[in-house]
Amino acid sequence: MKEPSHRFVLTVHCPDRVGIVAAVAGFHASKGCSILRADHHSDFETGRFFMRQEIDAATHREELQAMREAFAPIAERFNMAWRLSDVSHRKRVAILVSKHDHCLNDLLYRWRSGDMAFDPVAVISNHEDARSFVTWHGLPFHHVPMATEQKDEAFHAIDDLLTSVRAEVVVLARFMQILPPWMCDKYPGRILNIHHSFLPSFVGARPYHQAHERGVKFVGATCHYVTSDLDEGPIIEQDAMRTNHAHTVRELIRCGRDVETSVLSRGLRYHLEDRVLIQGRKTVVFA
Repeated sequence: MKEPSHRFVLTVHCPDRVGIVAAVAGFHASKGCSILRADHHSDFETGRFFMRQEIDAATHREELQAMREAFAPIAERFNMAWRLSDVSHRKRVAILVSKHDHCLNDLLYRWRSGDMAFDPVAVISNHEDARSFVTWHGLPFHHVPMATEQKDEAFHAIDDLLTSVRAEVVVLARFMQILPPWMCDKYPGRILNIHHSFLPSFVGARPYHQAHERGVKFVGATCHYVTSDLDEGPIIEQDAMRTNHAHTVRELIRCGRDVETSVLSRGLRYHLEDRVLIQGRKTVVFA
């Protein structure tokens, strides 16, 4: 069987009630579309229902915008927060990085090899270190200095760059600066960060040093959405690696880098593929 040439993804969350799945399935059938994959979750604590569907739209009778307009009455009937997107659309991603470039290297390799489908529209850094590597990929590199007394101006310059390149997703790939609240609020659910710790433990700076002082048996990493509450945004993905009492801080950092790259790439992939639904401080991830 051939892979469908044209696919839509529908994500929904709404108050849970009888008839949601039947109504959505009936809508797809009425448009000549087939459901390729369906993931559902009912949260009994909140009484909310979450759903993600991949739809074969190769024989659909309407364009995406018309499909959205046709689906709107069903969404209103069930009080849905929803999104219908075209899988062929490659999201425009801006990457922010400081001096540690292992996550940047991994993401650009996955993009260059075709392992991950997105359009990197800019790499922005408060240091010059990554310029040659980025330009080797044929990508625009922007250096925005972050002097302590000029940070507000610097963040406005970054925001202007994000606007000019029409970034849909912003990835903090070890960007070691705290975004101001106004910037976090401007891009809700669109800024992803990799924190080099297994949150909520060891928040803030130097988590590996904190972990070493506590004699941890695992080091981990957390990919989460950025909010104005530092390191407390909804978590997308986490992983950990076993360590022991003999590991030095340097060895913990080396182990942690391996985890950071894999966690960030998975978290970004889930976001790009519309697998993450945000509900308050939590996420539902159909991975």
